[in-house]
Amino acid sequence: METRTLTLDVPDGAMPVYEAVPDGNARGAVVVVQEAFGVNAHIEDVTRRLAEAGYHAVAPHLFHRTGSPAYGYEDIGEVMPNLLALSDDGILADVGSVLDHLRAAGWSDRQIGIVGFCMGGRVTFLVAGHEALGAAVGFYGGSVVTGRSEAMPSLLHLAASMRTPWLGLFGDADGSIPVEDVETLRGALDAGAGVDTSIVRYPDAQHGFHCDLRDSYDPAAAADGWRRTLEWLGGHLAPSD
Repeated sequence: METRTLTLDVPDGAMPVYEAVPDGNARGAVVVVQEAFGVNAHIEDVTRRLAEAGYHAVAPHLFHRTGSPAYGYEDIGEVMPNLLALSDDGILADVGSVLDHLRAAGWSDRQIGIVGFCMGGRVTFLVAGHEALGAAVGFYGGSVVTGRSEAMPSLLHLAASMRTPWLGLFGDADGSIPVEDVETLRGALDAGAGVDTSIVRYPDAQHGFHCDLRDSYDPAAAADGWRRTLEWLGGHLAPSD
């Protein structure tokens, strides 16, 4: 595996991207979308894990507008200025630049997936409503049903126009995402989505259950969620040439 950090020119400046490329021929490409803590050790680890599974994986620093910081999970008070610098239009432009980078590397849109966590889980839903990629997976993405701010409005209206098959993974013990919102989302997708969608709930899992650096880490839910992620990518991404 080869890892590196490259820089892409984006509409709002220059954006670092952590990249992991597997040895041999890759089976597809995956964009990894950060939590609210930046492209930290956990996100870099996930990117490498996807490369180990055979994917050309890239993690864009969406906080490039505020210096591309990365935080530990005890630094929740530091993340707000970075979040306030984001907008959905800016995020879509950033992801679009990453997609162009992967297209230039030879990947078609249907060979590209996107996986995100926390804030990034919401981003996967946003992208799936605008881009026709091969697959998307969102781990505990908040503000999809109930918007939290002007910068992070509800995305529920995108359920009827989804362009990318989307898998959502949620914990019932997540205090920031009510089970009622998860079921509202399931109902909207079942009623209107024109692509394959699925939602999985873990009864005892909290927010951040996939991250082994957080107190909320749930090994069983994390393992099952990762297995489902690889199956979703493997089942939906177009085969490489």
